[in-house]
Amino acid sequence: MTVHFIGAGPGAADLITVRGLNQIKAAPVVLYAGSLVPEAIIAEAASDARILDTAPMHLDEIIDEISAAHAQGLDVARVHSGDPSIYGAVAEQMRRLDQLGIPYDVTPGVSAYAAAAAELKTELTLPDVSQTVILTRTSVRSSSMPAGEDLSLLGATGATLAIHLSINNLAKVVRDLTPHYGADGPVIIAYRVGWPDQLFIHGTLGDIRGKVKSAGITRTALILVGHVLDPAGFDDSRLYAADHHHVLRPKKSGAAQS
Repeated sequence: MTVHFIGAGPGAADLITVRGLNQIKAAPVVLYAGSLVPEAIIAEAASDARILDTAPMHLDEIIDEISAAHAQGLDVARVHSGDPSIYGAVAEQMRRLDQLGIPYDVTPGVSAYAAAAAELKTELTLPDVSQTVILTRTSVRSSSMPAGEDLSLLGATGATLAIHLSINNLAKVVRDLTPHYGADGPVIIAYRVGWPDQLFIHGTLGDIRGKVKSAGITRTALILVGHVLDPAGFDDSRLYAADHHHVLRPKKSGAAQS
């Protein structure tokens, strides 16, 4: 028996990995994260599978379901949105399973920031603009931020920021980042990436709050900030430069002398 923690991706049902989908199809028990996991993915489960939405359940109830499946020797597909490694609340589940001696594995999924970049046809790292992507969030009632991870400190790097779970703290985001990126610093709000109603709001730190308010967005949105989103210009990568050589593209010898 194994518990499979599965990243279902950001919303589009066809963005789940083949491995993850096969695990869902084969599992006698499927626990999934409510409205964040597409119904089309859960519909792939076996007709006789025990399927439970964990949105109204607390941790003890989830572990009780897994323990009951373990006692019967039944595999469990534990389906989370996005990628389990980022704000997935899987660490405490795995800690409990370790204590109970219940085996598990993890199948990664497409995270919202990667799906947003793909939809926007945007590379989040550009030569001479930004070579660093920081995935972060702001403090909310359910989770505070550790010391040293204040948004104002992270913004001082000038890196591309993917700010999760913080759309309701947009005023703080603007206040903390404007000194580093400028009022004209590019911002894109990515709402429900991969879902049929996905929406992208383009703006700057100076005007994004008004645009978001007009759109009525209060949840399920990623905040992207950085000059890669609207670069004034950037150099080509050296990777494909004609005079750049490496083991797979060795330097060509000169023409033979007659």
